[in-house]
Amino acid sequence: MITIKEIAEKANVSRTTVSRVLNKSGYVSEEARKRVQKVIEETGYVPSEHAKSLRTKKTNVIGVVLPKISTETSSRLVKGMDEIFAKEGYQILLANTNLEPEKEIEYLRLLKSRHVDGIILSATTINPSLVEEIYNLNIPFVAVGQSISGLTNVILDDYQATKDMVDFLIQKGHKQIAFIGVDERDRAVGYLRKAGYLDAMRENNLAVESTWVQKGEFNVESGFECMSQILGTSEKQPTAVLAVTDRLAIGALQRIKESGLSIPEDISLAGMGASEFSRYVNPALTTIDFSIEEAGREAAALILRKIGGENDHGMNITIPYRLIERASVQ
Repeated sequence: MITIKEIAEKANVSRTTVSRVLNKSGYVSEEARKRVQKVIEETGYVPSEHAKSLRTKKTNVIGVVLPKISTETSSRLVKGMDEIFAKEGYQILLANTNLEPEKEIEYLRLLKSRHVDGIILSATTINPSLVEEIYNLNIPFVAVGQSISGLTNVILDDYQATKDMVDFLIQKGHKQIAFIGVDERDRAVGYLRKAGYLDAMRENNLAVESTWVQKGEFNVESGFECMSQILGTSEKQPTAVLAVTDRLAIGALQRIKESGLSIPEDISLAGMGASEFSRYVNPALTTIDFSIEEAGREAAALILRKIGGENDHGMNITIPYRLIERASVQ
């Protein structure tokens, strides 16, 4: 493989000049630059990324830790990030925890050992051990989806979005509203969305039957099972159901249909997340669009500013959302 020394000899310039052309830094006369570029084109020389990183102390790689890489939310988040990183010459190294919180610390350590320029974390849950590990990273870091005190976070307005959806259902005339949530150790989706539901019901002086509040997992099957519990154990049948994800809502939709009830005539149904398939189910699902791609773009822009030396001393960036009304609610 050809070396910088050989390129310099063929172009009749110094190795320093070749290095400046390759790194696009320092003064090089136009004539010398053209000679070097001509030799590079003729020889097909490709710079070693490893050697370049040793010189610049940068790898141009960002580590991204995701809770479940196969979900639409994760793919939309990465899509938004890549729109920014690709323009700036950065690559993404993905790590998938598969909803196993203990893997988050493992991957943070692994990414640090790979000398990534920065890390973006979409955490499953926030716990003291994870926070301590993040504080000890000593490299640019941004959290997405969950808020970590003292650090830079890109968050969704989970609490207010849920309140808005419940208020919307109430404005449609619903007073008996059931809720399908997830584990509250997930502060954003589990705790804050449930708090938004309960506060909206309380502020409107509406009672909540204990059997109307069910806890599932992040999948369609769980939504089906939770809806079975609501229909099978409640003394009063709710007139509307809110699920904290569209996947849960789709499962609930199937269970409602199988019970012989109609949507929205018998039960109105709403989800959250504006997944692609939410518009194609029958009836199309009323949902919340959290602008996930924008969250990815914002996280990418923040990490690049940190890499560039900007110190924001910790901040929360809240991404706007919108309620999408479709046929599943009347």
